[in-house]
This record gives sequence, structure tokens and C-alpha cells, in this order.
Amino acid sequence: MTAALRAAIARSHDADRTPDPVYSPLHALGRRQLSPIDLLGQSLSTIAPATGMVFIALWMVSHQPGVTGLAAIAATTAVVSLVAVCITQFTRRLAAAGSLYSFVFQGLSARATLTTGTALLLGYLGISISVLANAADSLLGVAVALGHRPPQPGAQLAVVALIAVTVTVIAVRGVRFATRAILVVEICSLALIVAVMIGSPAEASTAAAVPHSPMSIMPFLAMLTVLSMAGFESSAFFGPEAKRPLATVSRTVLISPVICGALFVFAAWAALAGHGSVIVGAYFEGTASGASVELVLAVKIGMTCSWFASTLGCAQAGSRLLYSMGVERVLPTSLARVHRRFRTPYVAVTTFTVAGLGGALLFSLTVLGDAAGFNGVVEIALVSAYTLVAAASLRFLNRIGEHTVLSRAAAVAVTLVGGSLLVYIVVDGVAHRFWAVPAALVTIALSGTVWYRILRRVRPDSLATIGAFDSVETADILPGAGRLVIDDDGRRRILPDPGPGPHVAGGDRP
Repeated sequence: MTAALRAAIARSHDADRTPDPVYSPLHALGRRQLSPIDLLGQSLSTIAPATGMVFIALWMVSHQPGVTGLAAIAATTAVVSLVAVCITQFTRRLAAAGSLYSFVFQGLSARATLTTGTALLLGYLGISISVLANAADSLLGVAVALGHRPPQPGAQLAVVALIAVTVTVIAVRGVRFATRAILVVEICSLALIVAVMIGSPAEASTAAAVPHSPMSIMPFLAMLTVLSMAGFESSAFFGPEAKRPLATVSRTVLISPVICGALFVFAAWAALAGHGSVIVGAYFEGTASGASVELVLAVKIGMTCSWFASTLGCAQAGSRLLYSMGVERVLPTSLARVHRRFRTPYVAVTTFTVAGLGGALLFSLTVLGDAAGFNGVVEIALVSAYTLVAAASLRFLNRIGEHTVLSRAAAVAVTLVGGSLLVYIVVDGVAHRFWAVPAALVTIALSGTVWYRILRRVRPDSLATIGAFDSVETADILPGAGRLVIDDDGRRRILPDPGPGPHVAGGDRP
């Protein structure tokens, strides 16, 4: 400890706390509480790598693309890792509950920011709908394996509602409790899936018939990998709640796609080596595949836990996005309400899960089992958000003059690849008459401009608050070291004079 630091600490014991403290815009969430393990649990749970492994194995076993398919999955993992590099250009410099939505504002316009918000909401809500419906279907599969056949569709809808209520309660209960619980669940699911793939004997048999794919197998495997990795960046939503956000969030964002990519490559290799048929058959065909009841139960339970963890991860991430928009007043301010005891955005959590529940009920009755068009819409939303954040990182680092060769190359590569993928998905959707896919892209593209014009007419002040991120507050300043104020431009300044002085009002509220 230096002499200057010892002197500052000594002065702090005698200093009076300021009677008019300055707060971070995201103060209410409860800052500096999540560890690196909590952040990793959030990201891995949202991705649900166990489910991605099984579905990748399904397509590898059914279509037998060989080493080329394995290379497609590995190459897609590399591209997603470049997306992570672009995101960390922001997470190393600021912490925001809006994640990519808030980051894009630092490099692009308010319209592009609102477009990104639409894409993120559509993407996370779409994932939540899918995983919630699949969690219920998988749980009912456990009952079927035990010899019970619940009446349909009533049982499916009831289980969907039960899971949604459980997710809401856990997400409101507290972020640390939720992230640690879902990390344990996901690790157990992964351990089970990997053990079955390694331990099962090599077989040449193929899996059951798979849903129709509108794409050829290689592009489809690439998009399946992107969809399976969706949410790898969800730890960025928790920057304000992390203990060391600029370091730990960045590490988690970089590590998550690498971990999941390695698992997906392993699943593809296992399928090529003949070790994927057993687990694919057990999950999709049950005992009819020749698997034992014990194995079917183990796989179904493991997958159900992974689906559930992903539902919870999406609810936590999506609620932070809604909360951030509520703080900025681009959505109703009620979304910014935080539970006094648990410090969680309970209104945003409830809103997101209710929307997911409604979508999952409809999904279960209509497209469950053949969701190619639905998945295409979700892919459009995710690729749009990733492309926009890559373009924003290029502009942002140019503006502050901190580009490196890697950051520039990653931003340019992701922007080009992302734009090409959007064009390919839309063209393929039109060719196969999946009209929802081009409609989704048009909706997302226009959403920012429409949203901006509505806000400018109805709530123009909110346009000045977009891009809220965690910032220094009075509690972060050592007492006696200075006085934190907000000047007329909204910038925070530490005045060297600790004596009494006027507090300049600004836009930050607890």
C-alpha cells in the first residue's frame, strides 16, 4: 500500500458522506455481486450446449455429411468467436444491462440502436418460446418412458405453463441463486450427454426421419450451429451486476463460444464415428430405437434439464434488456421496477416470461416438431444483431482511435459474413416459400426508423437517454477524496474540493 493510499484511507474515516449522492442509472439492480462463475453459468445455460449437441448429432447421423460437415461446424464456431471479439471491444470499456442494444449506440445511430433492440427482443423471445415448448415436450417424454401417456394437447399446455411459472419465480428470487442453480443443472446435463456418447458402442444405423430442412446440409449445419450458440453473449446483460465487469464479462463472452464450439465439434465427431445414433435414437424415438428404458429416462431427464436451464437463462437476459429500455423510457417505465429485497427487475421478468408463455402455447399447438420457418425468423434476428454490433465496433473504435489489427479484421469479417448470411437466408426462404423469413428481415430493418419516429413524437426526451450504462457513483469514491457531481452536459466530474457546493442535477436516478 502506497503512502498516498494510506493517507486517503485515513482521511476517509473523518470525512462526511455527501448528503446528495450521485447514482448510476442502473443502481437499482444491485451492483458488483456476480462472480465469474455466475456469469459463465448464465451464458452456458442460455446456450444449452447439451441440446445443441444432440441436434447436431441428429443431422450428422441422418445426412452423413462426413468431414465436410465437421468443418462447417468448426468454421461457424470460428466466426462466432469473431463476433465475441467485436462484443468485447465494448465490454472492456463499459457495462450495460442492454448488452448489444446499448453497445450499438456507442458506434451507430439511435435508429440502428432501436433496430438492434428489436432484433434482440425477437431473437431472445423466439429462443425462449422454442426451448420452453421443448422443455415441456421432453418432460412429457419422461412420463411416456415410464408407461404413462398424458392426454394431449392439455398436458402439453399445462406443463408449459408450470415451467413458465417456475422460471418466473426463480428469476425473481435472485440473480445469483438462478445463475448458480442453472450452471449445476447444465453441467450435469452435459456430463450425461458426453458420457453416453463416449460409452455407447459404435453403430452404423441411422436416426429417425428428421424435419425438413429448407437449406442444403452445409449451410444448414452452419445456421444450426449459430442457433445453438445463441445467447453466448448473454453474460453482457449482467455487466452492472458483475463484481469486475470490464474483465470478467469480457472473458466470459470470449470463452463461451469456444467451450460450446468444442462440444459441438465433439458431438459431430462422435456422430461420424458411430457414437451418436444411440443417444439420438433414445431421445427422439425412445425405447422404439432399441435403447433401454433406463437410458431413455436418463437422456430425457438430462435434455429436459438443459431445456429448462435455457428457458431460465433467456428470461434473465431478456428481462435485463426490457429493464434497460424501461430505464431509458423507450418502453414503459414500469419495466424498470426492481424488487426491493431481491434486486431483480420483477416486472420485466414477468413481462418477458408471460410473452414467452403465450408464444410457447401457440408454438406447441402449431409448429412443434417442424419449426424450420420459425427457426429461420430467429436466425434472421440473431444474425442481424451480431452484424450490427460488429459494424458498431468498427465505427466505435475508429472514433476513439483504439483499433487493433484483430479488432478491425474481426469487425470487417463479421459484417461481411453476417450480411451475406442474411441475404442467403432470405433468398432461401423465398425459394421455399417461407414468407415469414423475408417478412422478419423487413420488419427488423424498418423497426428502428418507425420506433424512432414514435418516440420523437410521443416521448422525445427518451431519445437522449438511449444507451444507458453503469457509471461511477458516490459510493465508489473514497470519502474525503473528492465530490462527485454531474455537470450541465450530463458528464460526471470529481471535484477536488470536498467542501460544500451545489450539486448539479442530471439525468441519473436510482
